[in-house]
This record gives sequence, C-alpha cells and structure tokens, in this order.
Amino acid sequence: MLEIVDLKKSYVDPDGNRISIIDMPRLCISEGEQVVLRGESGGGKTTLLHLISGIVGADSGSIKLDGMELTKFSETGRDRIRAAKMGYVFQTFNLLPAFTALENVKLGMTFARKKMNLERAKELIERVGLSDRMHYLPSQMSVGQQQRVAVARALANKPRLLLADEPTANVDPSNQDRIIELIQEVCREDNVAILMVTHSDEISSRFRRVERLELLNRPKAAP
Repeated sequence: MLEIVDLKKSYVDPDGNRISIIDMPRLCISEGEQVVLRGESGGGKTTLLHLISGIVGADSGSIKLDGMELTKFSETGRDRIRAAKMGYVFQTFNLLPAFTALENVKLGMTFARKKMNLERAKELIERVGLSDRMHYLPSQMSVGQQQRVAVARALANKPRLLLADEPTANVDPSNQDRIIELIQEVCREDNVAILMVTHSDEISSRFRRVERLELLNRPKAAP
C-alpha cells in the first residue's frame, strides 16, 4: 500500500553545508497495517512524514501510495492526494480556534473535496468520546480532548493511511494510552494503515511492528 525506495532529502545549513536528513533504501507498509517508527528527537522522523504526505518534496527516490508515484506530482497535486488519501495527526493539533469540534472535523472533508457528511462527522466525534463537546471551541476543551478532535478530523475523509507525529507529546500521561488505543481501534475498524513516529518506548510497546529509524535511515554527508 505504501512503498518507499531510495528516498533522499537534505537541507543546507546556515554555513552553506548540505546536510543529509533522510537516506532510506526501503520501507513498505501493507493495507491496514499498524507500524510505529521509533527514533530520537532530531533524527528525521517528522521530515519523513512530511515527505510521505507531500508537504515537502524529495531530492530523489520513490514514494508510492496505492501504486501512485507521489514524487511525480506537483506541490498542488501532492496536496490533493494528501487530502484525499491520508490523514495527519500533528503534535500541535492544528485545530482552527474559531471553529467548534464538529466544524473542525467537517473541515477534514472539505479539504478532501468530498461531499460534506454531517452524520459521519458526528459519528467520529462520538467515537472519540466527545459527544458532549461537539459544539465546544478548542479553547473550551482540555488538551486531551483537543487531540481527540484532531484524530477525528484526520479520519474524516476515510484515508488509506494515517500519519501520526508524536500524537501524545503534548498530552498528560493519563490520556496517552487512551489516545493511542483510540487511534488503533478506529483505524482497525476502518482498515486504515498507520505510520506513527515516536521516541517513546511505552508507545512503541503497543504496536506489533516496530521499526527503528536509525536502522532504516542512513544519512551521510551530502555531496
């Protein structure tokens, strides 16, 4: 379902040196598979998710989703594929503060250019345990509740792949297990594949397949 081959990404530092961040020979994820990618901070985890989602372009290599070669699309094309095929749970939630929980979830459908489905939006809010917070603004909810809205929004367009970037980094420990369990359960029910990145051994222990970024990625000084 997701296949990465010889993916490379580098940046130029303030001194003009080119620094290799991603040099990944291969990573494959099957339909509905749940994978956690374990790595330390600064190791390239977020960059990898940005490459897969098309937020940034690769220097070279291949990223295929459902047989589509994503690196061949323009930035606009990658944006459209991300909206239609992927969900993204960010560390910082990225909820729109002027919109209610329900409205934020509905926006996930708008971005995917799909017909607004109010019943699905309500269902997702209920599935993440926020039926009594449906019409609350983000500022009226706890951090844990905001993260659950972000999960619901990421699943609004019925994605093939859910990308999750340290989804419990800003959540208190009492809510961490609940959010991870929620993500896994909803994705299992909808047959959505997961690629979650984290530096946490505790979160990693909840996944059957755990990959270590330092073993998959071999960045070196770029020419």
